Amino acid sequence: MFDPERRAFLAGSVMLAGAAQLRADTWGDPPTNAVGDPAAPPWPPPERIALWPGRPPGSGAAPPVYAPTMNGPADGRILWIRGIAIPEINVFRPTRPDGSALLVIPGGGYNFVSVQNEGIDVARRFTPTGTAIFVLTYRLPDEGWARRERVPLQDAQRAMRLLRARAQHFAIDADRIGVLGFSAGGHLAADLATAYDEPCYEAVDAADRISARPNHAGLVYPVTSFQQGLGHDYSRDNLLGAGASAAAVAAHSPAEHVRADTPPCCFVHALDDDAVPAAASLAMLDACRRAHVPAEAHFFEAGGHGFGVPQKPDAPAYSWPELFMAWSRRHQRL
Repeated sequence: MFDPERRAFLAGSVMLAGAAQLRADTWGDPPTNAVGDPAAPPWPPPERIALWPGRPPGSGAAPPVYAPTMNGPADGRILWIRGIAIPEINVFRPTRPDGSALLVIPGGGYNFVSVQNEGIDVARRFTPTGTAIFVLTYRLPDEGWARRERVPLQDAQRAMRLLRARAQHFAIDADRIGVLGFSAGGHLAADLATAYDEPCYEAVDAADRISARPNHAGLVYPVTSFQQGLGHDYSRDNLLGAGASAAAVAAHSPAEHVRADTPPCCFVHALDDDAVPAAASLAMLDACRRAHVPAEAHFFEAGGHGFGVPQKPDAPAYSWPELFMAWSRRHQRL
């Protein structure tokens, strides 16, 4: 049941050749490719969809400034982006689609969106299996939006609804759309799984009458709680602001809001994660079991935090995508 105190993220514009662009009087078009680094991966993909037909909810007087950066050592830099004025679904189509789809939500502590290792790399690993990948670039709470704590969930809900509204266009089955989130993106994916029906924005078109419930949820080293010992202070403060009340912390701790209609969940975590403890996955796994929500978990001895989709076969968590895909396929047949 929706608690009004609990919260006190495609009929939108399609960025395709020949499709209508956002009008110049909204906030302008999204950047075409502003990385500016010849070593940067191809981003954004040619096909992408703006979530909102105009300014997103809670827009301020001026939009955030798009800021892609390459972070990490020179031999292993990854692309991060900030300044997301126009949140989008970034489309990666498989050569041989089987109708399955994943809304992928990269992490970044609600301070940036790690679109390479938790977005582009996901598409490279999963599209050969026939799964369509839709990477969400969601708005960051501390970039001038009103009701900052609502902003990511607004985008996630809207994205899931638009994917279902345009399922035929994308050659996907509206009943086989999962969500896959990493770190703070795992928090957002868990939030979507437990609060998919929470009213957090005014409907803008017919797509908003469609359910935002994922068919299943993959949560990779997720922030499932902001409670002491389980949470990630950096993500909490970026989402809620410094000094958030105990009530706000509880309201935005998805592990405390699992219910019988929460979709099946699969957890992936490394036991040596020193940023988000494996106990965060265990807490939500236990909540799923108590609510009789189907759940599976894969804990790796090593891997740390932010391993994304490991590229080397000898990496500790290299096998997780195959384990998750096998699990998701079983639930798609149920």
